[in-house]
Amino acid sequence: MAPDQLQPGIWSLTCKKVLSAGSGGGRAARDRSPRVFFLSCLCLSGLRSTAGSRTGGSASRRRPESLSTMESGPSSPPPTLSDPLDAFPQRSLEAGDITVLVLYFLFVLAVGLWSTVKTKRDTVKGYFLAGGDMMWWPVGASLFASNIGSGHFVGLAGSGAAVGISVAAYEFIGLFSVLILAWIFLPIYIAGQVTTMPEYLRKRFGGNRIPTTLAVLYLFIYIFTKISVDMYAGAIFIQQSLHLDLYLATTGLLAITALYTITGGLAAVIYTDALQTVIMLVGALTLMGYSFAAVGGLEGLTEKYFTALASNRSENSSCGLPREDAFHIFRDPLTSDLPWPGILFGMSMPSLWYWCTDQVIVQRSLAAKSLSHAKGGSLMAAYLKVLPLFMMVFPGMVSRVLFPDQVACADPDICQKVCGNPSGCSDIAYPKLVLEILPTGLRGLMIAVMVAALMSSLTSIFNSASTIFTMDLWNRVRPRASEQELMIVGRVFVLLLVLGSILWIPVIQASQGGQLFIYIQSISSYLQPPVAVVFILGCFWKRANEKGAFWGLIWGLLLGLIRLLLDFIYPQPRCDQRDERPSVVKDVHYLYFSMVLSAVTLLVMSAVSWATQPPSKEMVSRLTWFTRHDAVIQKAQGPPASALPPVLSQSGTAEAGGSGIQLDIVLEDKPKMHSGDVTPKKSRALRAFLWLCGMGGQGQAQPPSTAGPSIASLEEKPWVKTVLDISLVACVSCGVFLWGYFA
Repeated sequence: MAPDQLQPGIWSLTCKKVLSAGSGGGRAARDRSPRVFFLSCLCLSGLRSTAGSRTGGSASRRRPESLSTMESGPSSPPPTLSDPLDAFPQRSLEAGDITVLVLYFLFVLAVGLWSTVKTKRDTVKGYFLAGGDMMWWPVGASLFASNIGSGHFVGLAGSGAAVGISVAAYEFIGLFSVLILAWIFLPIYIAGQVTTMPEYLRKRFGGNRIPTTLAVLYLFIYIFTKISVDMYAGAIFIQQSLHLDLYLATTGLLAITALYTITGGLAAVIYTDALQTVIMLVGALTLMGYSFAAVGGLEGLTEKYFTALASNRSENSSCGLPREDAFHIFRDPLTSDLPWPGILFGMSMPSLWYWCTDQVIVQRSLAAKSLSHAKGGSLMAAYLKVLPLFMMVFPGMVSRVLFPDQVACADPDICQKVCGNPSGCSDIAYPKLVLEILPTGLRGLMIAVMVAALMSSLTSIFNSASTIFTMDLWNRVRPRASEQELMIVGRVFVLLLVLGSILWIPVIQASQGGQLFIYIQSISSYLQPPVAVVFILGCFWKRANEKGAFWGLIWGLLLGLIRLLLDFIYPQPRCDQRDERPSVVKDVHYLYFSMVLSAVTLLVMSAVSWATQPPSKEMVSRLTWFTRHDAVIQKAQGPPASALPPVLSQSGTAEAGGSGIQLDIVLEDKPKMHSGDVTPKKSRALRAFLWLCGMGGQGQAQPPSTAGPSIASLEEKPWVKTVLDISLVACVSCGVFLWGYFA
């Protein structure tokens, strides 16, 4: 606002001095000290009612509303320099928004507690695999909700605002990968009677090196990528919409999340995920409708996106310009942000790792009633994977059109003032859209959607991480652990993850990154391809052995960690800076490096496997695609006591001693159970604790449970199998059409 637009009067001279500091733009003036900002409010209160200038940007157009709110509400603190997200309007939630949020929390708690009481959670199988009682629709909803966290809403929309629709390729590839899980990988896991992914590798290759390495790697990926990214994305909404202290709000969310996750196990997580999926779909589709209406539909977005430039962008710089190929998925193989060979080949390995070998996803499919229900759930999730392009990517592009000065800022100093990140502010695209264009009530619904996405992804990670820790790490440290001990350890580990998540908040606040979703995928491309190759060869090549798998995995992970460290040491320069990174970082795209990792792991694993002894028949039977229908030879040796140790072995001869220990436990527990008939009365506090842990005062330690998968057979009804196969063809055809249309 120029000084000569002020009314003449006693404030004229003062206003000219005060506002001269902000002549470069309304947002710059607002970033001054609180005293200058307050004087600006007094000055602007005497302005004539004139039409807002379009060149002033969205922040300037909304400035009078924010200032009037500041004047009318003395208790509202003015924005300060320490607030990194002052691009958001300082408005509080209205009664309708708060009502929607309260109803949401009550509904989620009711569903979580109902599923906690309803399901069988007093056994390892009941707690970690939901008792094998899940139908196809909660399985499919849980697959989608576990995948779509708050990081997706913020990250996909931010990447859409910055570079266009190319990021949707991750979702379209996921459509095929989740179908590969149900039709190819899941039958192998069911035939092998496995509960966790490290357990499959222990049975398939033997020994403890690979399962332990994989278990630690999974926990590392969960804690340092999934939990941190989802909490960072959720923090943007928590801070700007609820205006609550970040620690207080996050602690409250995690407490509600932990309540039904710890008490109810996987069943509670899946049922609440189904509810969260409905809420996410309703809210996100509603916002999509408002977004397209604001720009005139998809045609209007196509026209206006290329002219959505920040008013403060330097004319002599290419920074902040929309990409010419913004509406194409396949892009130049050398100069683009996502080269098409990398999308087809480099992106496939991390996608297969996530959908076919990640504990979070596979655990939900193993909880289904039957293989048919698991396939139906994967089909449902595959169809839902079409929606993120329309629910998140396109609205992110709309946000750039509506708020170019904030979302498309190109000047590092201005970006630092807008969102605290000089690299760019595209990650605020979705929160900006929610808080600006939605009316009362719907705004509260969308905040509930973001909270639902955060809670659903965190509960899935908590439950799966506790499963891996309990069954693959704790079981190795304490092979004599009873079933009750395993369930208590699993619940305590969830509690530790919750506490660790709260302590991780300062790191989240200090994190930087122009495109959150791309950050996630780049890390995934350095750590996940070697694991995916080991699983693929283990499932489809009978000659693969433990030595080959171990050294292939180690070489692949070492190369990936080296590239990951180089990326942290040499971060990507800003648009206005010269790129002086080493050639291996600057010229080799992370998707191409994913292809290199896959090839190295494949070659090392194949060469070492050929040069060493082949695996025994027990390590191949019912554990590969070609042997999944083999007869169960092990169970035929069950009656003789002397034959039990090799029967219980999961890793060949190397595990015989551990199996003998398990047999001793069964024999030792029998006299204890007889001698413990008369037990002292338990206090109410102890009974309440036992009920909370799902043991209901049974009190007696049970022998360890193998917690085998709930799906016991690969058999399917012929007509159901035919219907599912036809649906598979239809879903794949839909995916191919989307690739062809947008590529």
